[in-house]
Amino acid sequence: MLDLKQIRENPDQVRRAIADKRAAVDLDALLAADQRSLGLSRQLQELQEKRNANAKLIPKASATERPALIAEGRRVGDEIAALKPSIDAAELELRGLLLLVPNIPAESAPRGESEADNVVVKTVGAPTHFDFEPLDHVALLEKHGWADLARVAKVAGSRSYSLKGDAVLLEQSLLRFALDRLTERGFTPISVPSFASEAAFVGTGHFPTGREQVYHLELDDKYLTGTSEVTLNALHSGEILSEADLPVRYAGISACFRREAGSAGKDVRGLIRVHQFNKVEQYIMCKNDPEESERWHQTLLEISENILVDLEIPYRVVECCTGDMGLGKYKMFDIESWVPSEKLYRETHSCSNLHEWQARRSDLRYRDAQGKVRYCHTLNNTALATPRFLVPLLENHQQADGSVRVPRKLQPYLNGRSSLGSLR
Repeated sequence: MLDLKQIRENPDQVRRAIADKRAAVDLDALLAADQRSLGLSRQLQELQEKRNANAKLIPKASATERPALIAEGRRVGDEIAALKPSIDAAELELRGLLLLVPNIPAESAPRGESEADNVVVKTVGAPTHFDFEPLDHVALLEKHGWADLARVAKVAGSRSYSLKGDAVLLEQSLLRFALDRLTERGFTPISVPSFASEAAFVGTGHFPTGREQVYHLELDDKYLTGTSEVTLNALHSGEILSEADLPVRYAGISACFRREAGSAGKDVRGLIRVHQFNKVEQYIMCKNDPEESERWHQTLLEISENILVDLEIPYRVVECCTGDMGLGKYKMFDIESWVPSEKLYRETHSCSNLHEWQARRSDLRYRDAQGKVRYCHTLNNTALATPRFLVPLLENHQQADGSVRVPRKLQPYLNGRSSLGSLR
């Protein structure tokens, strides 16, 4: 959420951001709602001042004057009571519009309408070349009995999955590998629930838009999260941290859920786009300093790149354009891993700097060295998400005999095994 003062003083800048991000919000309606709210607040203040002045006269008034003053105080009090519902309604309308206003993207961020306008920053590693006919990840899973996709679909429906045998061990080893990489960099591992309140989703910016992607637990009025970022971002809501407490660095792990509404017929094969998955998430709250949050943004990106290098996956980094980065992002990169069967790069990591946009929504504050209370900057990036990451891992490391090579740095997590599923 943007500072209302910033919107009032820089409407043209906000209009550009709305256009750049294709946001569905009417800025003129917001500014008009702001003026209505301000006008009602002024009325309330005038009435309160009138009531206070009248109250001060009563003790000094004569017996004949006092009844009229008391009656006047009651009349003004009734006006105040009658005005408050209008004030509440105006504030509610204004907040609803404020929640739709996008963050101002970085001037350096590419302008564009969709992922087609994203800019490739760098490519690391050449696409994998095979001297045999390679299999896609589904064929590899089926060859080794590592999944039960058809049976589980009868139980849980489409976009569900069930791993078996070595694939389960591989998935768990990847998640632990990612956690260890973050712990080595000073992040605190933290497991969180897979459900949260509506307020937590509003805080990250997933609500009020994006509701169609979220499963609602109606009886409990909770929602299943698609990332631990939702919960992590709400943990310190309402607190005032010390600047010495920052940065807060969490390595969140949780099961995640997404409805994938609107994606019918898209990426339906295998493990690419499923409803339930596991993810290790990088999350940072730092002080309100654009240079510092930019350094952390680069650090988050570097950590994920190092994970891919260690796992020997060819990848590329793209900077997301304004039309593809989402409402709250100031700056955003995706990392895309090479998928041999499709001969393309697929997004496996999403690295975002949101400045204070989330912090204002979630009330994430700290007291700086001068004693001033300020909103934090928040950032996040995927460390590793499964089962999607199994797709490039299995496909890039398959061998001629049908086995899958285990990257050297992952081998300690699989009892030193150098390959899985050898058919020799």
